[in-house]
Amino acid sequence: MSRVAADRFESAYTRSLLPAAAAKLSARRAIRGQAGVAPSQAWALGGAVILPGRGLAHGWVTVEGATVAEVSESKPTLARALETGGVILPGLIDLHGHPEWNVFAAWEPPRLYPNRAAWRSSAECAAVITRPMSALTKDFTDKEFLAVLARYAEIRALVGGTTAIQGSSGEYPTAPQALVRHLDLAPFGDANAAALIDPLSPSKAADRTKIITGMSNGTITAFYAHLAEGVDAASRDEFKAFDELNLLTEATVVIHGTALAPRQLGAMREIGAKLVWSPQSNLRLYGKTTAAATALKLGLPLGLGADWLPSGSVGLLAELQVARRVLAAQGARLDAATLVEVVTQRAAEIAGLAARLGQIAVGRPADLLVLERLHDDPFESVCRSERGSVELVAIGGHLLYGRDDWFAALEPAKAQAGATGETVWAWGRKMRLDVAAADDPTGHHPPLPGLQATRAQILARYLRAGPIFA
Repeated sequence: MSRVAADRFESAYTRSLLPAAAAKLSARRAIRGQAGVAPSQAWALGGAVILPGRGLAHGWVTVEGATVAEVSESKPTLARALETGGVILPGLIDLHGHPEWNVFAAWEPPRLYPNRAAWRSSAECAAVITRPMSALTKDFTDKEFLAVLARYAEIRALVGGTTAIQGSSGEYPTAPQALVRHLDLAPFGDANAAALIDPLSPSKAADRTKIITGMSNGTITAFYAHLAEGVDAASRDEFKAFDELNLLTEATVVIHGTALAPRQLGAMREIGAKLVWSPQSNLRLYGKTTAAATALKLGLPLGLGADWLPSGSVGLLAELQVARRVLAAQGARLDAATLVEVVTQRAAEIAGLAARLGQIAVGRPADLLVLERLHDDPFESVCRSERGSVELVAIGGHLLYGRDDWFAALEPAKAQAGATGETVWAWGRKMRLDVAAADDPTGHHPPLPGLQATRAQILARYLRAGPIFA
């Protein structure tokens, strides 16, 4: 790879999204159910319903327009009702990822590394990730194709039940074209988040100053920072340097924290910071992961992220299963209800969006997930679910992915007109994927393609792309 290409890769990998950039995006953002086109007819889903702090053995969630209109134990009479027989819960929130890089299949690290810098600079990473991405994107200058990669990542997240993700680039997708909610891109019009992948880098001094100012005046309520990702002394020392730069505040969300000692986790808890954990990626790259059980014992808010496909999990449901096993090995046996909270309600709190996401409640955005019933306990059923268990996903009241027959039942007029998107076969089941809800209703931005066209564009350049339904 040329020096120019390497520099562009580093810039792309470490790109930060600061409030000013997010504010520009939010000015043009089409909020589904606000500026966007909302569904016109009420519909309702029946099944086990997961609510804040409890669950309904059987209930109904009614959606009208973009929001939840009612949660009841009786079947509604003024809505098109569908009995799912499954588990209905809020859409999952992935608090750490690098979405556009999920075009690559899982990478098999040939050795363990001491820290993030070691594997990023390795010859093997260059061979399987860096050089292919540089070639695919013409050294990151092909913005239209980068948007296609982002759409592929969004579809991958969506079919796994994830409706909100962190880690998106500030340049793509164009805000009104987003399919899922991007936590970095002012998903509700307020630019409350900032992110730095290399927060200690000298080149990030100006960014740090802006972030510190934003955290001080309250405009930044979630600052995502990769920190202490590794197992060596250099990784452990990052925490002190981070603190000395005045970056550790109640708005700080530390991603990874693999090398953090109990006293450092305790210091985070005292100041009100949060932690996001990606055990699968940690274990595969370093052979060790964050002391998550200790963090929980100390009362440190903990979220979960699938990281990226090359070293992490295929999605948040898979990462949840990894996290459960690792927590048990660390001596913490969380009940299923708490684990579900980690990827819904608690994740929304960490993101500074607790008033909008992470719960099913009247008046909130209808970001819903229906999972196949796998256990009598609905919470345990969620924890045992995989991507093939996903039966329906809606964001802002729009049906985006789900069983083909359910689309026909809930949107008969659209189904009759052939306007419910495209057919996809997912783990032996006929499903529908309708990305049209992400189209810019102002018409100022051309719509991004659905799966078939997205896949075709990617495979034309890179036949080894990681499959979504595998």
